[in-house]
Amino acid sequence: MADATPADSGGTPRVTAQPDDGSLRIRGGVGGISFQFEELLAGAGALEGLVRRLQSVQVEADAVRRALFPYQADSYASGSNAIIAVGEAGRDVGRVRSQLQRMGEDVRASHREYEYAEARNSLLLRLGLHGPGYGAAPEPFALPGVRDTVEGWIAMMPGNLAALLGLPAPLAAVVGALQGPTDVRRLVRDASGAPGLAFLNPRPVNIAGRETFTATVDLSPAGLLRRAGAMGEPGGRIEVIEVDGADRRSWVVIIPGTQLGGPPDGTNPFDPAGIAEALGYDSASTAAAIRQSLEQAGARPGEQLVAVGYSQGGIHAMNLSKDAALLAEYDLKFVLTAGSPVGGISPGPDVASLHLEHEQDWVPGADGLVNPDTRGRVTVTLTNPLTVPPPADFGLGPGHRLENYADGATLISASQDTTLRDSTAALAAVVGTGGAATVTRFSLRREARPSPRGVPALPRTRPGPGASSGRLREGSSPRETPG
Repeated sequence: MADATPADSGGTPRVTAQPDDGSLRIRGGVGGISFQFEELLAGAGALEGLVRRLQSVQVEADAVRRALFPYQADSYASGSNAIIAVGEAGRDVGRVRSQLQRMGEDVRASHREYEYAEARNSLLLRLGLHGPGYGAAPEPFALPGVRDTVEGWIAMMPGNLAALLGLPAPLAAVVGALQGPTDVRRLVRDASGAPGLAFLNPRPVNIAGRETFTATVDLSPAGLLRRAGAMGEPGGRIEVIEVDGADRRSWVVIIPGTQLGGPPDGTNPFDPAGIAEALGYDSASTAAAIRQSLEQAGARPGEQLVAVGYSQGGIHAMNLSKDAALLAEYDLKFVLTAGSPVGGISPGPDVASLHLEHEQDWVPGADGLVNPDTRGRVTVTLTNPLTVPPPADFGLGPGHRLENYADGATLISASQDTTLRDSTAALAAVVGTGGAATVTRFSLRREARPSPRGVPALPRTRPGPGASSGRLREGSSPRETPG
């Protein structure tokens, strides 16, 4: 491992934090702390096995030395030299065995220290004690980004709210400790049961129409994120792309971000109520519509799949990575998200993921959880300076702009960092390098809420499981085929 101290230096192998790559701050993957520890522990196990073998060799060498004693009188000089040589070889083996054993013990001790530090941090978090005073202090004059500030505030919401209500700081800390880290999923579900917020409850999502055409598709991370941005223009649409992957046909699902402008209880599944479905209900209704869309697009069981999402769409995409029905049908290999709060979602064991965040984007911190540092999960935090837009164009802030994330994805593709190269190679292994592909755009509609008694119901969009497909040539004007 590149970050380990060389074996002949006499030092103990240690894990190191991943260095920044320009404006990219990297966590997880093959350079992440967790994977480094996995490598070290695997190395410690291998060393222990070698120590046991060397111990057997040392015992055998001593047995050979003793077996030579009766022959020493036959030729005193050569017999003595043989006995001495075998004895020295046994002692050399013993010295190597002792060094390897000490190195393995040091690695185990380093891992115990890491586990202790993680347990300590988890306990402090539950007690509501966090900040520079309980860990490494920030660099001089460094201020936490908007993302970290929001994440920390939400994680400690019970204690923070107690403090805002005027409780003394020690009592507020006790409240925070008793409540523990904020369970955003539970909060969303509780809110959907409150008076006037029933529209947050999930409703079935159906296919209202689809269009199919051939287009040249950029399958790089930046190209895929830009397609997610384009999906945000017409409301309620997703894309299912059939591509010739590196070794066989595969599929890409593109899911847009939150779409505003409609009523709070409307039929667009990606309106603000869609955030509640994604965070509180594991995207159950949207995931079912995506599975149906894949089937209608022609995806066969067992074929490989990539899910891409921006903002709200990233939550839906990550929820697919733990959706039992989808994982039983398709081989989901990779998830790409940008500006999405997905720290509380644990993907299936064989699903790799790449998450883009910006330190000045509060949205990825809205769940109060840091993305786990694992072998298959890479989080890249963008730190590039941003230009504050005019108030009319401010939206959710300059850090949340999709074009900013697409530019960051371009830097990721050009990076020589081992972790990023490994992650982008995993994506390319599924989708290939791009080119002509078959694109099917599906219009999804959430079922309308039942009207109050005495109020006429709005027309409901008929689901389209049997909607026909119009196949268009690239450059032609697609027309939606109603369901």
